[in-house]
Amino acid sequence: MKKALAIILMLLMVISLVACGPKKEGGEEKGKVAAFPWDEYDKLIKDIKTTQDMEARMKMMHAAEDKLMDTGAICPIYYYNDEYMAKEALKGYYATLYGYKYFEKATNGDKDTIDLCIASEPDYVDPALNSAVDGAVMAVNSFSGLYTYNENLEIVPDCAEKVDISEDGKTYVFTLRDGLKWSDGSELNAKDFEYSWKRAANPKIGADYRYMLDCIEGWPEDENGDVEKLEAKASEDGKTFTVKLKSVTSYFLDLCAFPTFFPVKKDAVESAPGYLDESGNIKNPAAWTENGNYVSNGPFKNTGWTHKQSITFERNEHFHRAENVKIKKLAFMLSDDDTTIYSAYKAGNLDFIDSVPTDEVKVLLETKNPEFHVIDQLGTYFVCFNVKSDMFAGKTVEEAANMRKGLAAAIDRQYIVDTVGQTGQKLANAFIPPGMYDGQGKEFKVNSGAYKYPDEATAGYFSPAKDLDRARELLTKAGYKFGEDGKLSAETPLHVNYITNKTSGHSKIAEIIYDDFAELGIKMTISLMDWDTTLAERKAGNFDVARHGWVADFNDPINMLEMWSSTSGNNDAQFGRFE
Repeated sequence: MKKALAIILMLLMVISLVACGPKKEGGEEKGKVAAFPWDEYDKLIKDIKTTQDMEARMKMMHAAEDKLMDTGAICPIYYYNDEYMAKEALKGYYATLYGYKYFEKATNGDKDTIDLCIASEPDYVDPALNSAVDGAVMAVNSFSGLYTYNENLEIVPDCAEKVDISEDGKTYVFTLRDGLKWSDGSELNAKDFEYSWKRAANPKIGADYRYMLDCIEGWPEDENGDVEKLEAKASEDGKTFTVKLKSVTSYFLDLCAFPTFFPVKKDAVESAPGYLDESGNIKNPAAWTENGNYVSNGPFKNTGWTHKQSITFERNEHFHRAENVKIKKLAFMLSDDDTTIYSAYKAGNLDFIDSVPTDEVKVLLETKNPEFHVIDQLGTYFVCFNVKSDMFAGKTVEEAANMRKGLAAAIDRQYIVDTVGQTGQKLANAFIPPGMYDGQGKEFKVNSGAYKYPDEATAGYFSPAKDLDRARELLTKAGYKFGEDGKLSAETPLHVNYITNKTSGHSKIAEIIYDDFAELGIKMTISLMDWDTTLAERKAGNFDVARHGWVADFNDPINMLEMWSSTSGNNDAQFGRFE
């Protein structure tokens, strides 16, 4: 049995990671981090999103994943499934492959409230600015887009009554339902969608998912672009909304069900205190939501937010399917303490929880507890390296990649799944998970006549088994030296700082990685943070190595590839961001 030897030195601030290896004089400036080339990747993503040749598109997506994995900056651990607990009285809710839980049609026995915990303090509840699953769960229950997913996980009209698609597949004309209203009772129409989509596409707003709108003609490519040129326009009477795409986009209706594409009310957004600075420039685009009681248009409306403690939503009487909403209130407890959450659930104070303490999973499985659910999910749990980190100072691009791959080879994924995951997660050896389609109705992650994975036996990029000899070989190529005991020489020490949020599973995975690295003589510091802090630090590039995970937003590989383009707000690895 491995011992948890992790030393927790910090809670909120990240210690700089120190990597002491021999410095290279040839090809790279001594002491500097080598600029990682990313133009080719950016071009691949652009070409994937504009080509009409589906076979060529598939090949380019494989080429993009090849390039991504060759950096070593994305270290896959396992492919997600979704675990949660729900009281037996709770019926009618449903979950998608993308981690969203819908409570519009839920009932809870003789209770008119659902008490639940999805995660701790959300980074954002503004649907355009959110990029985390917990915020998305709140968004899909309090906002309503043109389309949504029903209980059969089919994409169906929501605010839209219907859509007419041009013969060439590039123009969508949405006809909106009559009588749509905001939660304050005011009229909602297609002009609100035009405003909201242009807002999400505006570089000055800083939406992490801004790039998702780049399939639309007129999308502003840089901060000086004119967002008014975006070809997403409402009719004068506000009844129809016309969108012109650059090319056929098979997943476009899925985008219309995604929170970034939800409407927000212009007056509410722009009149909020703190929205503008003294010079009239946008200062805080999320200011309108931060004190709670914000206007929305979904089945539930926000009625309060006590930061770090709770957030509540009540039935929205102005929702266009209000007659279907039986629950009067969703009361979210905000916490990332698995033990506290589970205790509240067992005591009957929570009806639904989205995480379970690692130590409890085995018993829940052995007793076949009917309240414990394990369902499919489309995503990957991984370790993310910041390619700009001083950890790689003095290394060439190739040496830095070998260094990351060497560290990855030392990780015991099977032990992580057996002792932390425990619900049959598959070991990961590629970023894109099994079950994702290639745009032509076929699974992407398979060997075929057109493409063979570098590790053909596992349809991936490496064997997912722990391999310390391989780790030493790669680290040696990166300039590190090992003694006869198989551990790093004092001449070339390595100290890794790892950040993660506090839940028991994430911290225990960090402890396992700590032990794995120790077998090579690598020292590791674990920094535990609140969830919203972890998100903010990763996005700002204020980290060296971090716990990460990505659940797909729709079933197409481009979703998990375009996030790593140099201009993406979700590019936490900082690819292409060297000055």
